[in-house]
Amino acid sequence: MLIIPVSFTLFTMASPSQLEIIDNAMFCNTKFALAYPDPDQKWLIRRHLISLHREFSSLCPIVDTYVHHDGGGVNLLKVDGYLYISHSLPLVRINIWVHEHYPHVAPMVHVKTDLTNPIRLNHPFVDPSGLTISSYLHTWRPFEYDLLGLARNLVNIFSLDHPFYVASVPPNMSHPSYVSKIEGMDRLWWRLHYDMIALREDTNDEVEQLASLQGEMRARVDITDNMIIGLDHEKTELKQRVKEMTDEADTLVNWLSVNKVNLSVVIGGRVEDAFECVDEISTMKMEWQAEDDALEELLFKLDDALVKDVISHETYIKQVRVLAREQFFARAKLENLNREGSSIFQVF
Repeated sequence: MLIIPVSFTLFTMASPSQLEIIDNAMFCNTKFALAYPDPDQKWLIRRHLISLHREFSSLCPIVDTYVHHDGGGVNLLKVDGYLYISHSLPLVRINIWVHEHYPHVAPMVHVKTDLTNPIRLNHPFVDPSGLTISSYLHTWRPFEYDLLGLARNLVNIFSLDHPFYVASVPPNMSHPSYVSKIEGMDRLWWRLHYDMIALREDTNDEVEQLASLQGEMRARVDITDNMIIGLDHEKTELKQRVKEMTDEADTLVNWLSVNKVNLSVVIGGRVEDAFECVDEISTMKMEWQAEDDALEELLFKLDDALVKDVISHETYIKQVRVLAREQFFARAKLENLNREGSSIFQVF
């Protein structure tokens, strides 16, 4: 922002009255003339500035250059000074720019800040740059609202929520039925602002929780997909196994039919009854082989019983000795018969 030299401010005269200061600014015809072309507008601004200074003597008008967003600059009146809020709260320095289309356009208010007094984060009425908004400015009504009412409104909102980082002081709020519409709107906006912040924080926490839950659910979906893929593979393998067993069963049935095996004996009795040994030696060989297999199975069951503490070590050793001896003789007999090389089975 371009600042006009001090020699051209309204304080160029030695201790003039505020009325003289305002008149000098309003009717200046030099290159520093104000951007208020309408004489009636100038008289209205003059009256409003005088009313403001009568109640807020710390706010003084000066001439300065205001730069618009498009880069164009105009000479405007700016009220600069400190607002007294309360004895427990620090002063607030503000600038109130009187717009070139005042009173049809509301003034522009900025809170001046420095490193020692930064604007508080998430303030409901003042943004980090110092730009200030309130219900009074938002609902500005030409010829009904003025600079004095604006200053009073600023005191109200800053007493409700100070723009600087200060010790928390509970605002002294009267009953809602005793406040003006503007003050009620400011209170409502103040409460809604912090409710929205709290809701935003709760929403962010909930989003984080849902994001974490989403990650967990995705992991579970991956596990479930892997299980389904595994079950599908197992299902395919089982189907293949069933097919193989069916083919084997068909092959066995065909073989039995071709070799004229008595199927009623196989189906209704023992499988062994469908076969007959060629001679006595073959019969003995089959019986001793069956005896050896049975003894081997019995020894395995004894080992399992010992592991599960079903039998004692003494009983186990005793039984193993007996069974091992019987198995030794059965295998010896079987070995002798195998040396003879006789045929074993003949289809019945």
